[in-house]
Amino acid sequence: MRIGIIAGELSGDLLGAGLIQALRAKHPDALIEGIGGPQMLAAGFHSHYPLETLSVMGLVEVLKHYPRLKKCRDTLRDHFLQHPPDVFIGIDAPDFNIGLEYTFKAAGISTVHYVSPSVWAWRHYRLRKIARACDLMLTLFPFEAEYYQKHQIPVRFVGHPLADDITLQTDKQLARKHLGLQEEGRLVALLPGSRVNEVHQLSGPFLHTACYLLAQHPDLRFIVPLPNANLKALFNQHVAKICPNLPLTQLIGQSREAMAAADVVLMASGTATLEAMLLKRPMVVAYRAAQLTYWLGKLLIHIPYFSLPNLLAQEKLVPEFLQHEVIPETMGAAVLECLNNSAPTLENRFLEIHQQLRLSASQQAAAAVLSVLDQKKLSK
Repeated sequence: MRIGIIAGELSGDLLGAGLIQALRAKHPDALIEGIGGPQMLAAGFHSHYPLETLSVMGLVEVLKHYPRLKKCRDTLRDHFLQHPPDVFIGIDAPDFNIGLEYTFKAAGISTVHYVSPSVWAWRHYRLRKIARACDLMLTLFPFEAEYYQKHQIPVRFVGHPLADDITLQTDKQLARKHLGLQEEGRLVALLPGSRVNEVHQLSGPFLHTACYLLAQHPDLRFIVPLPNANLKALFNQHVAKICPNLPLTQLIGQSREAMAAADVVLMASGTATLEAMLLKRPMVVAYRAAQLTYWLGKLLIHIPYFSLPNLLAQEKLVPEFLQHEVIPETMGAAVLECLNNSAPTLENRFLEIHQQLRLSASQQAAAAVLSVLDQKKLSK
């Protein structure tokens, strides 16, 4: 069996690794290739390009890298057309993957898209192309599946692997002990993102917010996990300019442990907010983009919330701040509110959502992919 997979970023690498392991349990000799990251490689995947090739976010940012992205896409398109897989799976990266899926489906290759694009939030017209491109859409969240069902597009809600991986209860003191941190006292985790442009946009505001918090509560300590040494170096440029004496523990990786150890997390919007919710940690969420990207998004996106916990709950469970609101006074006040007021109701709501998403997602996704192949065999 030949399987093509293209994952778009670190969160896609996590999903892809779980899916590959579940597929190999049924088909151990399958050849699985495309684009993936370290976790997919460890699961026996062959990557034609580094994962970072596709890790670009924002309308303006994508335009800057368009020639490189187009060359990569064209090369992979030609490869899979010359060596057709039994099924092609695009994991996230919709602007990159759905065009490929459209081409492959037209060539008779079965196609699955794993992780719904945000069609329920903006660019609703993409539904027509998705319907023509994908034999099946796999969604991580139930509200997404409901949207596709309403538009009569084949879909399956599979749950989220993070909900399977993270236990329903998390021990804060144990996490601190594991990281070699003092077990007592209040700790704030800062997560400015996993991409260069996110860390560039949010490091300054997050560090100024830490200074704001420390001025009011000198006992506070901070922890910052960065995905790699390059992003850590970028973050430290901001530290040197803004607050070189901040009581700060820095990590490379270990973001889950850092969030588990914290009392509150101040973080960039993205998949990490889901992880913080599954860890049952109060959080304050921020998003900043290039000004043109922000204004274009403001014109096109019409949803009441942008952070995953609020979208899943369909109510404002956690404070979220966008663009000009990303300043120390607003974010700092929200962090203090979280620190000073325990919220068992919030933890209970997080637990409810956790249980809804805990469905053995990788096994569900693999079964769904194989069902597409079974249907194709029956139709011949």
